[in-house]
Amino acid sequence: MQEGGVYTPLLLLQTYHELGLTDTELLLLIQLMGFKQAEGVDFPTPEQLGQRMGKTTQEIGQLLRRLMKEGMLMIDEHRDPVSGMQWERYNWSGWMDQAVELYLSRSRADTLESTPNRENEASPPVPEINLYTLFEQEFGRPLSPMELDMISGWLDEDKFSDDLIRFALKEAVFAGKLYFRYIDRILLEWGRNRITNVDEARTHTQKYRTGKG
Repeated sequence: MQEGGVYTPLLLLQTYHELGLTDTELLLLIQLMGFKQAEGVDFPTPEQLGQRMGKTTQEIGQLLRRLMKEGMLMIDEHRDPVSGMQWERYNWSGWMDQAVELYLSRSRADTLESTPNRENEASPPVPEINLYTLFEQEFGRPLSPMELDMISGWLDEDKFSDDLIRFALKEAVFAGKLYFRYIDRILLEWGRNRITNVDEARTHTQKYRTGKG
């Protein structure tokens, strides 16, 4: 119990079946998280994964290939600029992106169903989830006054856009570091690099993950 644990966002567990993942594929992804978060192993071998799951290396290989084909899993390549040594690590941000998209589409559908039908009237656009509500959903609790002030500061003082803050929250969830200070550091880094929208932030983050930034 003292060797640590695995942080898996609840959203991933709530949506994996709807995304077409089997229980075995879910367990494989959680095993990858466990290797990374608790043991510091970014790229476990099929043999290591097979031993944990009671599968052959061929079965593990097939599961990994399917997850990558479906965009749930990627392999990032990194190179040390000094030694030139190259290494790889698994990246499951695609799984997170698909889970978030499913959650948002489901929320929009629920909002539409709760809206009374009126003939000959154009349907108003479905509003996004309030930023503060989104944070409370991800943290699983009401926000403190200090945390509410921090979000307001990002919007009013730092002039970060609503979308950019949402994306920073998603990055924190993906990294397993759901802390306000961590999100603040992400936004500070983007501010230093004059990043003003989600596309720029996504490009910057991808370069950082692949060691090219």
